[in-house]
Amino acid sequence: MKPTTQRLFLGLILSQALHSIEEYCFRLYDVLAPARFISSMVSSNLALGFAIVNIALVSFGLWCYLARVRARHPSGKSWAWFWTVLEAANGAGHLILAASRGGYFPGAATAPLLLAFSVSLGATLPQPHAPERV
Repeated sequence: MKPTTQRLFLGLILSQALHSIEEYCFRLYDVLAPARFISSMVSSNLALGFAIVNIALVSFGLWCYLARVRARHPSGKSWAWFWTVLEAANGAGHLILAASRGGYFPGAATAPLLLAFSVSLGATLPQPHAPERV
């Protein structure tokens, strides 16, 4: 994978870390049922459960970067596409929720970062089944 693509992937994961912090600070787990449900599966303390789930998510993203994308593992391109789609949906979802509320929704401030990195990363990635050009 090209160095630019690798940097964009890392930027996407770091953007998710910022996004998770914003969601935590503005208590997404109190206003979004799926976040509340997932958090409650980890801990009866929703804030703690939410933090654990998001730390795990960002840690997994960093593992994908270090062990798959940066290491140029054969599965790196697939992981990069997975994260591209996941974070584009995440960013778009938060903006749609904010628009439907007619105001701020937890995660909406960093959602544009997720979208920008997702679109940029997707533009640099070869198609899922196409050979990579060096």
